[in-house]
Amino acid sequence: MNINKAYFAGGCFWCMTKPFDQFDGIEGVISGYMGGHVDNPTYEAVKSGKTGHYETVEIEYDVALFSYQKLLEIFFSVIDPTDAEGQYQDRGSQYRTAIFYTNDEQKQVAEDYIQSLENTIYHDKGVATKILPASQFFEAEEHHQDFYKKNPERFEQQERERQDYAEQMKLNQKHSNH
Repeated sequence: MNINKAYFAGGCFWCMTKPFDQFDGIEGVISGYMGGHVDNPTYEAVKSGKTGHYETVEIEYDVALFSYQKLLEIFFSVIDPTDAEGQYQDRGSQYRTAIFYTNDEQKQVAEDYIQSLENTIYHDKGVATKILPASQFFEAEEHHQDFYKKNPERFEQQERERQDYAEQMKLNQKHSNH
């Protein structure tokens, strides 16, 4: 097996695990923190928005079974890449979206993917998702790992809140366009 790692910040890391975790070729998804200026941050510190970290998932994938392009497709299917202030009901710098690349190939694929988005569906808004070099990844506390499996009721509530927020934003958009 040829295992590689990818890092995506897509808002709440609880919501970023399940979309990737259900495919053959995905060897593991770990919730954690990346991009900040504090060593060994805790959830409470990151949640404050003062450490500079993004809530991030580390995805280990078998490159023979899963392409980085496919990971990007999954990532962009579950985020709003135009939101620079967070994701859905989760607001703040720790909930912004980013792609943390580990090599030049990942960087190029991500840049090409975002360019294709900007040339099509998001040409009027612009993509706020940043492409950043990967830095040290800090694994989140154990109770945050596989949250959707350990706390299915709370996970479902979080998912409903995301959907409700997205629907409200669509309604607000319609009203502001008239």
